[in-house]
Amino acid sequence: MIPKDHPRYRSLVARERIADAVRSGIVVVEGASAHGRGEAFDYLLGEETSASAKRAEKTAAAFLMAGFRPVISVNGNTAALAADEIRDLAEASGAAVEINLFHRSEDRMEAITAHLKAKGVSVLEGTAERLLPLSHDRALCMRDGIYAANVVLVPLEDGDRCEALVSMGKTVITIDLNPLSRTAQTATLTIVDELTRALPNITRACREMSPDTGEQLIADHDNTRLLYAALHTMQENLTNAMD
Repeated sequence: MIPKDHPRYRSLVARERIADAVRSGIVVVEGASAHGRGEAFDYLLGEETSASAKRAEKTAAAFLMAGFRPVISVNGNTAALAADEIRDLAEASGAAVEINLFHRSEDRMEAITAHLKAKGVSVLEGTAERLLPLSHDRALCMRDGIYAANVVLVPLEDGDRCEALVSMGKTVITIDLNPLSRTAQTATLTIVDELTRALPNITRACREMSPDTGEQLIADHDNTRLLYAALHTMQENLTNAMD
């Protein structure tokens, strides 16, 4: 049992969820490594949602609400860490949920689908086709899901699929703790924040945002500015840590 008064309670809970998901087949070992890499960047953020991330999360809600076919793409780590949050966001935004994996197998697809359904998530099911311009299994997606979407939220994404989706003319929103990653640099909108902090903020914004506010956020969006702000936050925290 992890004591709730532990100063890093949330982080330790997340680690346990990832470990349990590896054992159950939802997350591959490589996914556990990726989680640790992201956690290191969260230290640089002070394990808090910055002002620029809050702005990005509101803008993400604006894009999702304005989209005519928004889709939330879910991988193993996202399912393990944030199934409840994905359910709530899908309900608030009207977005469909599709599972998309790099390390794809039928067993993993079934395990993740079952896990999400047990949490009340409605998951797109059917025959995936090789529809994205990629040489690996991330290319497999639903014709009426990611392929048809005009807005795709891709938490914990890998850069090549993000780049492929953008090249297809889609608005791509990513949640990535590393503002220097290829994903962060390529996406239409990058949220530099931890997954389980970011998703509830997007959901809340979806529920509260007026159409006029959403239009203004989209019109004012500048992803380069958001990335610089995230780097500035990390730089300030590093400087303060050395004082």
